[in-house]
Amino acid sequence: MAAERAGIAELWLWEDCFLQGGIAQAAAALASSETLIVGLGVLPAPLRNVVTTAMEIATLDAMFPGRLRVGIGHGVQDWMRQAGAAVASPLTLMREYVTALSGLLAGRSVTVDGRYVRLTDVRLDWAPQQRVPVLIGGAGPKTLTLAGGLADGVILDAQYTVDTLRDALGHVASGRADHGESPFNTVLFLACGADQVAASARLYLDEGVDTLVFQPAGPQSVMAELITAVGDVATRLQAT
Repeated sequence: MAAERAGIAELWLWEDCFLQGGIAQAAAALASSETLIVGLGVLPAPLRNVVTTAMEIATLDAMFPGRLRVGIGHGVQDWMRQAGAAVASPLTLMREYVTALSGLLAGRSVTVDGRYVRLTDVRLDWAPQQRVPVLIGGAGPKTLTLAGGLADGVILDAQYTVDTLRDALGHVASGRADHGESPFNTVLFLACGADQVAASARLYLDEGVDTLVFQPAGPQSVMAELITAVGDVATRLQAT
């Protein structure tokens, strides 16, 4: 895979309606590489039964141990309505969904009688042998605070400037206040050209982001150039 050959450690995929499915994309990327970590950022919770999601994630982890990270999001609400999957309280669904998903992936028996998630003594027969990080993607203050308090990380899209990023990370930090020093991953998507990669990396890494996901700001034809630039910067950062 071009990304792996360029020295890029992670590839992040997005499940948007009504395009490609995230799980199938992840399987293809994992099978086409040897060490690449694949992030699913994000799977829309309203579209997916949490048990099915857990089963698919566990299957991928069994095939490609330790190479998967999972992001869960609200889904674009207009699309959720189109699909007949919209809920009255996306935040409640997110809380119930991520709690149940994390429990299932940890091999626990999960019983929950929530507003949206209802399970009775559900346990995966083939739960992952190692922890699969579950992150929350979102933008609103309540979702960001929930991510800080409940998830293994947060996924932020490409809308942020440095100033608005600081505000967002402040909400995440307020959620993490009671959770000590448990590992937490801050993932930020950035849309830019190849000539902006190095400067953008320095700018946002200094703000507390630990995973930068670069996406082309122009046509897909510039992807090869962007991959090369990201690989060069990643290699230099790893050497420091």
